[in-house]
Amino acid sequence: MLSLEQIYQYNINLLKKAQVPFEQWEHEPILDFETDALIAKALGWTAAPTKSLFLKLKGGNYCVFLTHRDQRLDAKLIKNIIGKRPAIGSDTEMTEVTGCVPGALCPFGLSSEIPLIVDPLLTTFQDIMYTPGKPEMTIAFAGAALPNLLEHLENQTMWLTDISV
Repeated sequence: MLSLEQIYQYNINLLKKAQVPFEQWEHEPILDFETDALIAKALGWTAAPTKSLFLKLKGGNYCVFLTHRDQRLDAKLIKNIIGKRPAIGSDTEMTEVTGCVPGALCPFGLSSEIPLIVDPLLTTFQDIMYTPGKPEMTIAFAGAALPNLLEHLENQTMWLTDISV
């Protein structure tokens, strides 16, 4: 498992390797929506905020769901994609498995055994932002660059689509 600093460095290297232009900010740690809103207003952020949900799958495996901050988890749709029923993992499990702190789960830099399910809605925003492991850092890049970035991950990546239709 990587340290928060290693996760952060992995993200910087990933963005550079994928040749994805990005902006980053250092600020007080963001661990909840209230702090996020205050810092976003103070720094004038216009990028769409993302959230990464740590999901425990029936049978003991895990996955991460990356979506817009305001989207809700559709457990049935996730089950259709991954083949197992998901539940929100505990903060303790998330930290033990990923090394991230609650409220600042980074979607990139996870163990290669953890699949990533991505909401295609994120590609429709001019810019999206996320926490690169360290809760005092935020990175933003073009939503259209997300597919390119995902191609450089070792993790299995699946797009959130309704495969039951």
